[in-house]
Formats: sequence, C-alpha cells, structure tokens
Amino acid sequence: MDKQIIRETMLSLENSALESAREKYLDYVGDARLDRSEPIEDDEQAQAEIASDLSEALDDTVHDHAEKIENLQKIDFGPKSSVQEGALIKLSGRYFIVAVSTARFFCEGQEIMGISTMSPIFTEIEGMRAGENLEFKGRKLVVEEVG
Repeated sequence: MDKQIIRETMLSLENSALESAREKYLDYVGDARLDRSEPIEDDEQAQAEIASDLSEALDDTVHDHAEKIENLQKIDFGPKSSVQEGALIKLSGRYFIVAVSTARFFCEGQEIMGISTMSPIFTEIEGMRAGENLEFKGRKLVVEEVG
C-alpha cells in the first residue's frame, strides 16, 4: 500500500471532520446568544447555557482535528523497518498506521486504523520488526509486516 495515499486519505477525513465540527460549533454558538433587546425567559436562559456548554465541548473537538491535521503534515511517512511513527504495520491480520488516532477507514481496498505514539499498543510494539511476537492484554499478537 502507498503510505502517501493513506496520508492523503487521513488528511481528507480529518479536514472533513474539522469542517463538520466547525459548523456544529458555529450553530451552537449562535444558539447560545440571547437577544438582549427582549425580556429573557428562564427556559431561554437555560437553553442558552446548555448551548454554551456544548459549544465549548465542540471547540475542543475543533482543536483536536486541527492538531491531528498539523501532526499528519509533519510526520515522515517514508519506508520503515521497525515500528515507529509513520510506519504502516500489519498486526495479527489488521493494518495500522502509526500517526494519529482515527476510527477505522478504508484506503486502497484495505481497512486501516490510525494509532498515535501515545496509545498503549504503540508502547508495546515500538521498535519491533516484522516476525516478532508479543502479548497484549492477554492476547498473543504477531507483527506481520512493517513498512
């Protein structure tokens, strides 16, 4: 698999998620504003407070996606011989790209999941090479491929 295509797919997915999060954020921010020219009902005040809390949570989501995009642009996706940032690995039949955490996505007909260097599984497999075995959370795993 071409890791540059995987990178571009991940960037595209993160950009879409960022745009969606921004739209939701702006919707909630708009709902959080009260019209001060009219008397404010208790229900309106409560709804505005809830919308304000949600907009803060969505603001965090916006920043998370923006940070992932920035990280994806910095990572070296060149060839790797051991598990490290930028490596595409096949671990017990499943493909993972060591970059940023993602949900499963499809690229070039393969299901892939992004994992970050902060993930518990990465801590266990960092530096491993194809053919090495490990036990993680009671399961025996094999690093089948590293690229």
